Amino acid sequence: MAALTPISDPADPRLADYRDLRDVELRKHLESEHGLFLAEGEKVVRRAVEGGFTPRSFLMAERWLEGLGDVLATTDAPCFVLSEALAEQVTGFHVHRGALASLERRPLPSVAEVLEGARSVLVLEDVVDHTNVGAIFRSGAALGFDAVLLAPRCADPLYRRAVKVAMGAVFTMPWTRLPEWYDALPALTDAGFTTVALTLADDAVPVEEAVAGVDRLALVLGSEGHGLSSRWEQSAERRAIIPMREGIDSLNVAAATAVACYVGARR
Repeated sequence: MAALTPISDPADPRLADYRDLRDVELRKHLESEHGLFLAEGEKVVRRAVEGGFTPRSFLMAERWLEGLGDVLATTDAPCFVLSEALAEQVTGFHVHRGALASLERRPLPSVAEVLEGARSVLVLEDVVDHTNVGAIFRSGAALGFDAVLLAPRCADPLYRRAVKVAMGAVFTMPWTRLPEWYDALPALTDAGFTTVALTLADDAVPVEEAVAGVDRLALVLGSEGHGLSSRWEQSAERRAIIPMREGIDSLNVAAATAVACYVGARR
């Protein structure tokens, strides 16, 4: 059972994992250095623990203790109990969902481990917005995709904002980072996947046509700004577009992923 530890001092060193959550660069450095990530909200905290991640500690207002009592009963990690006003001082924002947890990161699996048994995967190149990464994981999980591969410069799926938007899908969807960018798509072809890139290229065909007849599908999506690099666009086996109304050429990458996943899952 987690030890309930009342806290009255916002400078208490035991709260170090939870400080300055709005400072993205600081948090990326701190979380990487200490091998941790944060989960926010009752549902996400529960899914993280149920997903097998080891808690370092919890931080919550007293009113959340009962709702997460069964989760707290599974661990010896400390649970820091403090007022919502004090929690805001520590974290730098109003913790309206009332509960946070700091959990240990796991070593990332190999690409081969993530792809084993997978039939439909998402491949992300330089998607740098944490909200978009979280939404992509949520859509992929909901619409039947099996795994996610991220290029080295993609945003961290375990950053608090990504975890929150994904509603815990990052805990259940197998994922890893690609160790090499340049030949990542040819390597997927060699592994038996048909790579289909969402792009506005001149030879792009409607996504329904691009995925038709594909057995193992790797759906490739690019960054929020310029989309896919020329290398990835050209090294994909097929190029696809989501047909849309005249005068509008694209969707937000997370929205485009949801549409393409829906089509791809029904090929």
